[in-house]
Amino acid sequence: MATPPKKKSKPRSSQQHTTAHRESLRARGLHPAPFRLPDLADPEVLAEIRREGDMMAKHPDNAATDAWIDRAVDWDAWL
Repeated sequence: MATPPKKKSKPRSSQQHTTAHRESLRARGLHPAPFRLPDLADPEVLAEIRREGDMMAKHPDNAATDAWIDRAVDWDAWL
């Protein structure tokens, strides 16, 4: 038995599409939340990440923080 052809839906604007998508998420008990992530292909972003990492590594409390993380994290679970 052949399936009937789908009716072509009326073209929607991007705002209508986004609104419908958000309503669908909410109907499923989800909260629409946009995520903004840095572009790791951008050399300026990479330079800033390296700069911040260097600052954290030189922080006077770095050894204490590392020790606390080692006590708190079950590293075997990551393997």
